[in-house]
Amino acid sequence: MLGVMTTRDAQRLAEQQGFDLVEISPNADPPVCKIMDFGKFRYEESIKRKQARKSQIRQQIKEVKFHASVDEHDLQTKMRHIREFLAEGDKVKVTLQYRGRENAHKELGMEVVTRVIKELDAIAIVEQQPRLLGRLLGCLLAPRPVKPGSKPANPAQSSAPRPATPAPVKPAPAPAAPAPATPAPATPAPAAPAPVAPASAVVPQPPPESTTMP
Repeated sequence: MLGVMTTRDAQRLAEQQGFDLVEISPNADPPVCKIMDFGKFRYEESIKRKQARKSQIRQQIKEVKFHASVDEHDLQTKMRHIREFLAEGDKVKVTLQYRGRENAHKELGMEVVTRVIKELDAIAIVEQQPRLLGRLLGCLLAPRPVKPGSKPANPAQSSAPRPATPAPVKPAPAPAAPAPATPAPATPAPAAPAPVAPASAVVPQPPPESTTMP
């Protein structure tokens, strides 16, 4: 902050630094100015505006028309289109037109519109209640705001039934360990034969010599 100075001195100081003198608060006393690169500032501001336009949700109003004598298949098809429009963030104008003899039975058209509102209650809110204008009965639906911290509901998944959760499978008991085998009794080894002593050799003795005395 440079303090209070004349405009000429502030311009000279900005030129010395190679920047521009930009007035920020013209209604202040004295006016507040800032030394900056004005070209770079304008470029950054344009980038911010482009990003803001990209992130901005453009909400439109789509119209879906019904008749009091609508059949079930056509009704479900139109309901699917309404769910798609609401999921994209658009508002939906539900219009029902009476034709011919249907003008004598206004309650039939009211039943159709009431059914549409009731089936879409989870994802839509009624901004304009059903109102009869001549031969037209209409109301305005808007996407239901998502609470912080909660996941947005998918209309395709909400209408489909949830698959049944399979029951947990209990693990099969482990097989019992086999009992240790009983060792067979040891068979005694056959005794070795006793050694036979060799027969003593008999040496024949020579006959005694006869001595003749003279």
